[in-house]
Amino acid sequence: QVQLVESGGGLAQPGGSLTLSCVISGFPVDDYIMDDYIIGWFRQAPGKEREGVSCISQRDGGINYLDSVKGRFFLTVYYAHNKGFLQMKRLKPEDTAVYYCAVARRTSCSGDFSDYAYWGQGTQVTVSS
Repeated sequence: QVQLVESGGGLAQPGGSLTLSCVISGFPVDDYIMDDYIIGWFRQAPGKEREGVSCISQRDGGINYLDSVKGRFFLTVYYAHNKGFLQMKRLKPEDTAVYYCAVARRTSCSGDFSDYAYWGQGTQVTVSS
């Protein structure tokens, strides 16, 4: 059974930093090298639609970021350990949301949540003074 588990959320002050983690498990053994998957981070604030924050494709090495987080958020993945991280710096109140990691079986990045079949439970990030 595929499982994604996020952690690392919490309260941060404006200008502060947080690092979110995502542990991925349960993929079929034949797909274990994750070559044909992409890993994405999404967020959803109260009353707003879920939006793609960042995405990485192992196949082509591409990493995409939402314009509003470019230069502040950084996505890394340790495929050997099936772990993904979203390092968030210079946080702003508008970054407050529930953050989700997700996996899709495709080779090119996507910011469309409907492309992703596997989701974590989400972790709350609150940026406030």
